[in-house]
Amino acid sequence: MAHQTEMTHHAPEEEHPTTTGINNRKLLMWVFLSSDCLFFGSLIATYMVYRGQSLVGPYPVDIIDVPVTTISTFVLLCSSFAMVRALAATNEDRQGAIIVWLLLTAFLGAIFIGFQVYEFNLFREEGLRIDTNLFGTTFFTLTGFHGAHVTLGIVWLLGLAWIAKKGRLGPKTALDVELAGLYWHFVDIVWIVIFTLLYLIGGFDTGPAGDPSLVPHSITGLLGLI
Repeated sequence: MAHQTEMTHHAPEEEHPTTTGINNRKLLMWVFLSSDCLFFGSLIATYMVYRGQSLVGPYPVDIIDVPVTTISTFVLLCSSFAMVRALAATNEDRQGAIIVWLLLTAFLGAIFIGFQVYEFNLFREEGLRIDTNLFGTTFFTLTGFHGAHVTLGIVWLLGLAWIAKKGRLGPKTALDVELAGLYWHFVDIVWIVIFTLLYLIGGFDTGPAGDPSLVPHSITGLLGLI
């Protein structure tokens, strides 16, 4: 009986031990994030391989606006702090604070998406589309998939806020918020890498530095190499 009583007081993340000592759900999330690392890694590698090899403009130096994207990056980083506070409020069973911090995290993420939509529209007006050149193909593919990840995270956070409103989030269900936090922090880290490589380093690229005859013209030529 004592053993059964002890088991009933264990935290939810300890109810299903594994050989790694990590909860099954948390382990599955780490596996998913690892696979997503490979996914984004391949997209980033593709961008870097064809960096500065577009045969026609506009080129990054013509349209990249580092100051504006710096603001959106700062907003996304602030959302990570809000996510940390949401988890802390969950562990402390402060119901009102849980909802506020989850909604604030989602709101900051939505602002980031708003900046991205503005940037995409601005690029389109400047003549850059996904099939314009290699820069457009790799840029829109990489940042577009990242934006989709952020959007999914926003939906997840809003769902958690709805659950919290019903009083179903607290210390015993803190793992639900922790898993969302792992995903959200991963998305933020990926964006830091993207911002550094695409904007701070590659934002001043012009035309191809090598033999233009060896460079595919756009997405059609790029797919032809695969």
